[in-house]
Amino acid sequence: MRRVFDWPFRAILAGVVALGLSPMQLTLLGLATNVVIGWLLVRGDALVAGLLLIPAGVFDLLDGAVARLRGTASRFGAFTDAVLDRVSDMILFGCTFWMLSGQGERLEAALALATLVISLSVSHIRAEAESVGVSLSEGLFQRLERYLAMLVGLTVPGMLLPMLLVLTILGGFTVLQRGWNALSKVPPVQTAARGGV
Repeated sequence: MRRVFDWPFRAILAGVVALGLSPMQLTLLGLATNVVIGWLLVRGDALVAGLLLIPAGVFDLLDGAVARLRGTASRFGAFTDAVLDRVSDMILFGCTFWMLSGQGERLEAALALATLVISLSVSHIRAEAESVGVSLSEGLFQRLERYLAMLVGLTVPGMLLPMLLVLTILGGFTVLQRGWNALSKVPPVQTAARGGV
């Protein structure tokens, strides 16, 4: 999926570097955009919220890329970015749940809640794997794909339920995929050592 946007992304990245924006500024811009998205969803304005997922997704891609390009990537920056990404996920799917439950759409609301749990689980599995020294970044349906699915779901009439179904099914598969990859890479001794956590 990322390859499709490779050349446009590089052009945007060059512009951001020329403007002198720092990775932390981009991370905070992404968070602020998601806060606005959440507010719009609570109000029931799904179309504008969906359109704002475009800049939110771009900010999410740019912060790490700018840090690597400038050679300023750090553990603090990576930690802050990861935490704020999870906050943004909670805002997006939590407020989608709020909007749908208020509209009486019980199935869609349940799927939004399930997607929230799944998205946090995908990230948590990676964090747990990295805590024992296992690098884990693969996954069929990750954050960019979730943004694109929600963009379609919120902006195209009648597509929110199908997109939430896709997010739940493929997201669940990604949880299983990452869990299996993590277990296959973690040495048996370390697995036993963390068995009670």
